[in-house]
Amino acid sequence: MNSKNFFAELKRRKVYTVAVTYVVAGWALAQGIAQVFPVFDIPNWAVRLFVLLIVLGFPVALILSWFFDFTRYGIVRTPDVDVAGKIDIAQPANSTERSIAILPFVDLSPAKDHNYFSDGIADEISTALAKIDGLRVAARRSSFWFKDKEAELTEIAEKLNVEHVLEGTVRRDGNRVRISAELIDARNGFSLWSETFEREFQGIFALQDEITRSTVDALKLKLNVAATAPPSRSIDAYDVYLHGLFLSDKGTEEPLRQSLEFFERALQKDPRFSRAWTGIAKSWLWLADAYVPPLEAYPKVREAALKALKIDNDEAEAHVYLAETKRILDWDLDGAEAEFNRAVEIEPNSTPSNYFIAALYAARGEREKALAYLQRTWKIDPASLWVNNSACELYRYFGLYDEAIAAGQRALQLDATFLYGEPLLAALYRETGRFDEAIALYEKAQSVRGRPGFGLAITYARMNRRKEAQKILEAAVAARGRYTPGDAIAHVHVALHAHDDAIRELERACDERSSSLHFVGIAPEFVPLRSDRRFTSILKKIGLEPEKVFAVTGGAGRIACIPKIKTAIKPKYKIDIVQRCNGVTSK
Repeated sequence: MNSKNFFAELKRRKVYTVAVTYVVAGWALAQGIAQVFPVFDIPNWAVRLFVLLIVLGFPVALILSWFFDFTRYGIVRTPDVDVAGKIDIAQPANSTERSIAILPFVDLSPAKDHNYFSDGIADEISTALAKIDGLRVAARRSSFWFKDKEAELTEIAEKLNVEHVLEGTVRRDGNRVRISAELIDARNGFSLWSETFEREFQGIFALQDEITRSTVDALKLKLNVAATAPPSRSIDAYDVYLHGLFLSDKGTEEPLRQSLEFFERALQKDPRFSRAWTGIAKSWLWLADAYVPPLEAYPKVREAALKALKIDNDEAEAHVYLAETKRILDWDLDGAEAEFNRAVEIEPNSTPSNYFIAALYAARGEREKALAYLQRTWKIDPASLWVNNSACELYRYFGLYDEAIAAGQRALQLDATFLYGEPLLAALYRETGRFDEAIALYEKAQSVRGRPGFGLAITYARMNRRKEAQKILEAAVAARGRYTPGDAIAHVHVALHAHDDAIRELERACDERSSSLHFVGIAPEFVPLRSDRRFTSILKKIGLEPEKVFAVTGGAGRIACIPKIKTAIKPKYKIDIVQRCNGVTSK
């Protein structure tokens, strides 16, 4: 660390503030002692001893201020990574770096039935541009969040932290494809280039290549030839694959299962289409736990990922999915880390690559690495509900409540209904004593999803409303169908002080390979079990080091209240959020 960074760290860690405060307070205390002690006939040696202790305490206070911070939530360890600013492992800021968001192209086909194709074109161009050196591309989830939303380009650019926006339209009629694309400098609204391309469908790869090259030329960057390589040798296979990709992003069971059919059809047309195998791995990964028992789903994830990598070992997303199978099926955390690192090496600006490794490091108790990759993920994918909702949870695990509540509220802005999961901001409210707000969020999610969540049962248990907690737990299990993760049930049992039942469910989760089991070590809900040898035995069995995991959270305590943080929302989004909170989807 150079001298400039060292002094900056002293300021960030509030060492200067502690030093000044200590000197002032110490001097005042010494003066008071010198005046008061003689009145009570306390000998001078006692006065000198107290003054000496004050002096000796000064360096101790400075050392402690480097490692710990006193907040309104109590004493917390100061992270080695500044989660609000620059990240050590992130790529260094570069004034010459260009940034761009590729918005979903608008489907202008006569029957309006080619959404999968227009989205796929934008996604393929985004994938190609992401491989260009010196160009940061906003992640697909963030860019596509603006689909069908009315928003100014300047607002989009601000939310995605990019300078340029590529937008376009697609019209497919029979075998003819017409694509119009425009690259805009979002800072001033000027168009850098715009063009309309019309081709036979067989020329789609060349057309995507032209748009990529035009964008790179306009941004005055060097084109990486590998970025323009066609994903498949078969146009027909590619078209079917785009169908599968479109459905695999839906997140619910029926579209995910349909996506598998399209990916398999793509492979029938082109057996060496590696991305189709990656798509199969992805779909089974998202079916796992939520809709399919892990031991049924994850072997299929592994098989598909290995087949994708056998065809193309540089398929970064396949390395991510293979890593997850090593973590979940084998409890091989070192092997999983190696695969994640390989994925990050291939695609450093990929959301899955960065998020999944952040989660692994969090589960293992490697706090600084987890926070660094988490912040890096947010920079890549700032408008992702998935990223912000999960970040809320990971920040909460580490006691970083300001960051947790900010991420949770961003998730709430992005999708107030939390259709595909529980609102993790509600868990933060619960852990900090804001029970009414937690219940309101859980009930809103339940009204949309049609089934109660385990978080609501935990909340009632914490409020000593045991009968209601038990009723919600039974309803949540019944709503899950044939599989419910044991650790989800164990969360509720711990809150109900039924520790034997909790251990039994954790052992079942271990046997059934629940994907979320690795996080019970850092979850504050499980602090009451930390002294139970059966609990630590489970953690060791799945590859964790209990002492290391417990140390980074310290059993992060619950706090009475967190003041509400006001987050700036543009007027049109404020209206949209209010309407959606009331059960109305605003277009």
